[in-house]
Amino acid sequence: MTWSFPLGRILGSEVRVHGTFLFLIAWIAVTAFSTGGVAGAVVNVVFILALFACVVAHEFGHALMARRFGIRTPDITLLPIGGLARLERMPDRPGQEIAVALAGPLVNVVIAGALFLVGVRPGFAMLGDASGIGAILAGLLSVNVILVLFNMIPAFPMDGGRVLRGALSIFLPRLKATRVAVRVGQGFAILFAAYGFYTGSFMLPLIAVFIFFAGNAELGEMAARARVADLSVGDAMVSDFTHLSPDAPLAAAAELSETGDQDIFPVIGSDGRLHGFVTRDCLHEAPRQGDPTPRVRDIIGAAPRTLPISRGADALFDVLSDAPAIGVTGPSGRVVGFVTQAQAMALLRRRRAR
Repeated sequence: MTWSFPLGRILGSEVRVHGTFLFLIAWIAVTAFSTGGVAGAVVNVVFILALFACVVAHEFGHALMARRFGIRTPDITLLPIGGLARLERMPDRPGQEIAVALAGPLVNVVIAGALFLVGVRPGFAMLGDASGIGAILAGLLSVNVILVLFNMIPAFPMDGGRVLRGALSIFLPRLKATRVAVRVGQGFAILFAAYGFYTGSFMLPLIAVFIFFAGNAELGEMAARARVADLSVGDAMVSDFTHLSPDAPLAAAAELSETGDQDIFPVIGSDGRLHGFVTRDCLHEAPRQGDPTPRVRDIIGAAPRTLPISRGADALFDVLSDAPAIGVTGPSGRVVGFVTQAQAMALLRRRRAR
């Protein structure tokens, strides 16, 4: 996500903070300082940081449950309105989607329950109140209960909305279930915005905007998947292409890249396995880096993704969201083609035109 920076990796996911989150911390500190001095500012900032630690734990609940179903979570981003776990794909089975959606609120239930068992009781410390650790823990218990209740509102794509979509998918086609869940969520978004403006709360309108547009975006993606549901990855791939050897000198590879219109080149070993991709621009820029004998393998980027040729074309939406191209493998595991983001979009445009 743009305007965000990494804090580190936890349990295989990169934890990131959006720049606007720092403005929230600054606003809390200044407001608390104006009413409670330095002590009030410290207490309230500590409370907000502890609160967002609970939010991170909530998001890892989703991530760890998704991992049980073979779904990675590349990153988790902290925003002023909460956290966002970016799963590489959403579960296809209704039961799995419901389980992933419920795992986050369940973490907050556990946190609130643990605090209650050690003697903490709900309550809120006002901004500027420097009453210490007891007020912080009481506020955390209350906020975790609120997080559970609020997240379970069926406002897609919030957790409750995903539970609704999963339940509807048991009885309806997934696209229709998504459309119903999105419209219900947008109805709640209008209510959130109206109540927020009425009470002067700026957070609820922001959440409403997120719900409205994020729901529309996911509905659009589901519609796109439906358009290519009868196609395979092989229908979108380039099968007539030039590939490079990982041991080829960069100078020779750069010269070869000028012999056709191909802009991106799969790097394939003698065993037919994909090592990665390099672009024409990268091939021409790399020889100027000072190494006297650079090879193609020296400039290969991240580990490549591949899909079997028989896999449904909708799988391209999952892997091409964060990769410029993916390899396509035949039954033997050898690379038989590749698909770029542009080719996937071209396939989708052709389907829309039908």
